[in-house]
Amino acid sequence: MSDLIKDINLVGEQVDEKSVSCEVKVTENTANEGQRKLYIESYGCQMNFSDSEIVASVMQKNNFGTTSNVEEADLVFLNTCSIREKAEQTVRQRLRVFNRVKKSKPGMIIGVLGCMAERLKTQLLEEEKMVDIVAGPDSYRDLPKLVGDVDEGDKGVNVFLSRDETYADIAPVRLNSNGISAMISIMRGCDNMCSFCVVPFTRGRERSRDPHSIVKEAQELFDQGYKEVTLLGQNVDSYKWSDEENNKARLEKKELKEEDIEIVSFAQLLEMVAGVSPELRIRFSTSHPKDITDDVLYTMKKHENICNFIHLPVQSGNSRVLDIMNRTYDREWYINRIDKIREVFGNDCGISSDMIAGFCTETEEEHQDTLSLMEYVKFDYSYMFFYSERPGTLAEKKFEDDIPLDVKKRRLQEIVTLQRQHSAERNALNVGEVQKVLIDGYSKRSKEHFQGRNSHNKVVVFPKGNAKLGEYAIVKIHDCTGGTLLGEIID
Repeated sequence: MSDLIKDINLVGEQVDEKSVSCEVKVTENTANEGQRKLYIESYGCQMNFSDSEIVASVMQKNNFGTTSNVEEADLVFLNTCSIREKAEQTVRQRLRVFNRVKKSKPGMIIGVLGCMAERLKTQLLEEEKMVDIVAGPDSYRDLPKLVGDVDEGDKGVNVFLSRDETYADIAPVRLNSNGISAMISIMRGCDNMCSFCVVPFTRGRERSRDPHSIVKEAQELFDQGYKEVTLLGQNVDSYKWSDEENNKARLEKKELKEEDIEIVSFAQLLEMVAGVSPELRIRFSTSHPKDITDDVLYTMKKHENICNFIHLPVQSGNSRVLDIMNRTYDREWYINRIDKIREVFGNDCGISSDMIAGFCTETEEEHQDTLSLMEYVKFDYSYMFFYSERPGTLAEKKFEDDIPLDVKKRRLQEIVTLQRQHSAERNALNVGEVQKVLIDGYSKRSKEHFQGRNSHNKVVVFPKGNAKLGEYAIVKIHDCTGGTLLGEIID
């Protein structure tokens, strides 16, 4: 497993620990005697990990239990990520490994799920013959049938994208769970069409999930002992639901009014989930600068159990570059949103971001605009990359990837260096403060220390004393590093 993690470390593209976005998770051992064994290896973002929990639930109902050992699996799924070229290379490497295992276990079925499925289905199924099943993000209900097709000697393929599927009625099987924090998918797909991004083509159009099913899932998690949920969506601020329509753009086109039907916005959904219990912490990801509203900020401010943390990707600090990225906002708009966050919360709100160095045609002066925006905002941390052209995106079709690799890497390093400085500055502001921390594990260095996260999504490490996992602790911060706060529990 350590070798796999090394494969996924995108050296040169991610040069800061906080910028890791292509994580990997595998299933745990839950299979009972008599069950076929399912192994899922998931890459990429939280949405992919959440999808794997849906897949495990679907297959559990068809007599599959999970395993952490691919060599004993009857069914192997790779839930893939297409956001970086290296991630696709890693998936191919893993498929070769799985096919070597399959030679000694001919009955094993291998499938690729998720974002790579539609684009690479022909190569993986027919040309390279590396897989038996290819299933897109909206076809997971169909997986038992696809497995049956393979059992009968055929290939299993379903990559159709849906305008309605949200899996609202499927209770996810919590994989890699600590029993403390869980993810709740509130919407699927994306309508934004950023020129560098493959998501609209791999995950389809935007759909919002029934809010009542979301609240029900949050309540069930709290009743099971979970203390924190993260509401997930490609763009949570676009969440808008009604009984008649679950797509924001189509809902607004129909000009349906709240007095005529029930319409739930993201701010209203936050209010509903926060009402489950004041002891259930609420986080959400990801926000989009064009859509985050004052109502969301005021709802966060109103409820102590909604964490004061916003992931607000900027991508570039230059308006021309933002325009060709099709981000639909400019530098001034982004600064306006930052100013509003600071107006509502002061310094009591963590803000993180995504940044791309060396996008097509970016000049040195435009790169400096990104650095100056960073100086203005002072993000708590960021996910930082140099631009990597992805097949099928609007940028690939419209623009030349014309920035030399050495220039991209140098610009990225300048961004990373400045972000490290800002992270240290922001953490130093917390020294001397008393914070409420949800304990979610042990320190990586010592079993005598716990770690948890504060409202700003920062890791806090402290001697465990008499505290217990899954509890809240009141911690006074006495020191910090660039990535961690250090403290002591106080009564």
